[in-house]
Amino acid sequence: MAIRRIRELGDDCLRKVCRPVKEMNRRTKILIEDMLDTMYLSDGVGLAAPQVGILKQIVVIDVGDGAVILINPEIIESDGEQTGSEGCLSVPGKAGNVTRPNHVIVRALNENMEEIEVEGTELLARAMCHEIDHLHGIMYTDKVEGDLYEVTNEEEE
Repeated sequence: MAIRRIRELGDDCLRKVCRPVKEMNRRTKILIEDMLDTMYLSDGVGLAAPQVGILKQIVVIDVGDGAVILINPEIIESDGEQTGSEGCLSVPGKAGNVTRPNHVIVRALNENMEEIEVEGTELLARAMCHEIDHLHGIMYTDKVEGDLYEVTNEEEE
């Protein structure tokens, strides 16, 4: 499909609350495909629609187990705690330590607008929390413990 421009920290779009998706149409299907292509080309594990300038509640995630598409996602359960290095395609070259739940259950719609629940631990839980935050105008930099630091090429891989 197409590669979309990723908005970077400071872009107003990243601080806005996204609208729920009411129906699946051709434009939304193309957006999802474009988001996946953009995420993979950028070597990311997740991407939210506002990161490509679209204020819709859509996230795509792939932590190595295949793509997960979440439309209108909501965390319905979380427990445990993990603190670790986190980065973002909208904050290139930087990372910081963030504490997130170690386990979450997310209720959402899939690309067929069917209700699903996705359960995740560790990296998947972190990615779901990170991307859902984007839909509410929250950046990981708001939650960083300490300072952001430069990420080297070896750390990004």
